[in-house]
Parts: sequence; C-alpha cells; structure tokens
Amino acid sequence: MTHVTQEEFNLFHSIERCLYTILVVDLRREPLESMKIIAFWIWLERSGFNNAVTKMLSLPYILVNELADEAITCLINCGITGGRVLSSSYSDSQDIPLIQSLMEKEIDLQFFHQNRVSAAQGIAKIVEEVCLRGMKDIMDIAIERNQRAAAPSMVHGGETVPADDRTMFVTFSKGYPVCEREVREFFMRGFGECIESLYMQEVEGNEQSLFARIVFQSASTIDKILNGKGKAKFTINSKHVWARKFVPKRPKPLSSSFSSSPYDNEMPALPHISFSNVS
Repeated sequence: MTHVTQEEFNLFHSIERCLYTILVVDLRREPLESMKIIAFWIWLERSGFNNAVTKMLSLPYILVNELADEAITCLINCGITGGRVLSSSYSDSQDIPLIQSLMEKEIDLQFFHQNRVSAAQGIAKIVEEVCLRGMKDIMDIAIERNQRAAAPSMVHGGETVPADDRTMFVTFSKGYPVCEREVREFFMRGFGECIESLYMQEVEGNEQSLFARIVFQSASTIDKILNGKGKAKFTINSKHVWARKFVPKRPKPLSSSFSSSPYDNEMPALPHISFSNVS
C-alpha cells in the first residue's frame, strides 16, 4: 500500500482545510466542535449531497457561520452533540432553511433522525481519520489564539458603539418571502423606532431575499430581542425568521500561514446568490 505523506494528505483535503480555517480562524468558532461540523459536511457529500463544502466556500462568511449553526442542529438530531433531539415525526425543513437551500435534493431534520445511527458512526470515523489528521495544525493555532484571547483586557467607557456591535443578522425560509417593510414593521411593533438601517439581500427579478442585516440604534435592542440566547426564532406574518448577532469579517487572519480568504462576508459585495447554481 502506498504511503501518503502529511503534505499529500493536506493537499487532498485542501478544500476542507480552507473551510475549517474560516470556521476557527476567521469566524473564531470552537475548534473541536468545528471539526464535527466539517465531518458532517463530508458525510453529507458521501451520502449523495454533492459539492456541499465547495458550495460553502463560495459564500460570504456570515452565511458560512449560519450554515455551521444549522449543522449543529443536525448533529444534535443525530445524537452526536448535546441538545434537544426532535421526534422522528418532525420534518420541518424551515429549522435548517439555508441547508435546504444549499442542497440540490430535498433534506430535512427527519432525514438526520432516521439516519442518526449511520450518521453518528460515519461522522465519528471522519473526525478521526480525516479531521484530526488533516486539520490538527490549524486547530492547534486556533486553540493557542483562544488561550491568549482569554487574558484580561482594558475596556474604555463612553466610546461610541461600532455599527457591527449593533447589528443583527436574520435569515428567511426559502419559499416564504419576507419583504423589508414586513421586517421593519415587526421590530417597530415590538421595540419602537429602533432601526438605524436595514439591508436586505439584493436579488434579481422575482427571486426572494434569504437574509438581511439590521443595524439598530442601540446594542441593547439586540439583547432584548435575543433574550440571552445565541439565536432566536420569530414568526412574521406566519413566516419563520431566525435572528442572531452579526459576526463581522475578521480583517486579518491569526497567522501568516493562512492568507486572507477571498470570501467576503459583507452583504453588498454579493448582490446575487442562487444556492442551486453555486458550484
């Protein structure tokens, strides 16, 4: 059997390594959890959902982060990580709207529940055989960065809160279009004149926006909306909407070993996204 060097192994999994770098370096997600997320996407590709990782690399960071959160929801439903497992009869794809939009075939949480045994075994094997071997160098850098970041820092009061810290990211379900007016009216009813600016995803023709970025006048409004949670789910005119704090693009990567990713997460830079055509 031909011996595969570490360099050859890393080169073969360069796409997965690039996505893992975005998760743990640019988006600063937890390294071990991110390995499970990468293994989840590889398992999906091996299960017939082609080019999932490649498609994600063509998206802005903010959508990659949302897709990672939805992957965690799927992992929970497979019993791979902690959380509430939904019943076998539950099949609402609106709880994973971006994953459903990304895939060329129908997929919902019931799929993961029904295949939870094979998924758990397959994902665990991929973590051990692919992720730990092919991404450990990146993981070590991210862990070291996290340890340094845990050191105390000085906080200066009285400064203007940057727009990014007052921004929330919301996603909509495919097939259930929500317009800007509906979003504005919903938050105004609950929180008054709180919106400074609102940026819907720019789309062509009759296509629907799948996400929006809302800048509030005060960061405290986001705290009230999320109510201590990382992500909140609302219903606007009988259409599901998910909200979370905006994650800005990191201007510089942690190490020169990883060059800046070309995938920008600023919404205006991506005027048109069609998940079915991303390749």
